[in-house]
Amino acid sequence: MSKKRASQVLKCLQVSIPQPKVELNHSSPFELVIATILSAQCTDERVNQVTPRLFQRWADPAALAQALPEEVEEVVRPTGFYRNKARSIQACSRHLVERFGSVVPQTMEELTSLPGVGRKTANLILGECFNKPGIIVDTHVGRVARRLQLTDKQDAEEVEMDLQKLLAKKDWSLGSSRMLLHGRYVCLAKKPRCAECCLANLCPSAFTPSSLL
Repeated sequence: MSKKRASQVLKCLQVSIPQPKVELNHSSPFELVIATILSAQCTDERVNQVTPRLFQRWADPAALAQALPEEVEEVVRPTGFYRNKARSIQACSRHLVERFGSVVPQTMEELTSLPGVGRKTANLILGECFNKPGIIVDTHVGRVARRLQLTDKQDAEEVEMDLQKLLAKKDWSLGSSRMLLHGRYVCLAKKPRCAECCLANLCPSAFTPSSLL
């Protein structure tokens, strides 16, 4: 039943979100990696306000790696936790220069070897930049998957593994992107919009207290 529900879910989301778009502005894999690191505990909108200035000053891994830390901190300050984020994006840039010739790699193992890059970011990069299958699991995807009873896990990697078993590989990237946007705008954490939800008829949690899980 879960596989059947998962397939139906993706068909509905394909209609409601025909062209899922990564909301972090970027013009290269490098820019998306850095923007995603900055997006931790920060809105995409705020990150998009910061990255034009960041990439105008330091346009590539080598430039960002060599920048003065206090200058990077000042630019990324609006994203919160700016000291840690500045360290992460500079360390990531150094690794890109030293290990990968300033080119963002195209495998999960290599991507997750970069400081600040976990499976969520790696899967996003693989799908968005390299057209390789990957299931993005953030708080939105996890919440939507649990409410639809496609998983009962809390850990992001365990949720990813459950969804891998239910979704066709060709649907991993776009399917999880649609789930992410659905969670961000419809299946909200505190007040899910069940009355407006295209998945309400498929969702065991719709209009119930369990929709708040």
